[in-house]
Amino acid sequence: METNLPIDNILLKKAHSIGGLKTQKDTVELALEEFITKRETEKVIKMFHTVDYASDYDYKKLRDRK
Repeated sequence: METNLPIDNILLKKAHSIGGLKTQKDTVELALEEFITKRETEKVIKMFHTVDYASDYDYKKLRDRK
């Protein structure tokens, strides 16, 4: 999809030089992918310590099953 966006040239040039990619399009696509990955990771991290285990749950016992 072709899109025209007013992107800050200073930010784009800095990202382009840091990323070392061939084109500015590649730079923008990588930035979007990294943004999405970061936000999805943050959602997973927020889920830590929100799971309630059954009172009889014994993870050590489950390790020893053969």
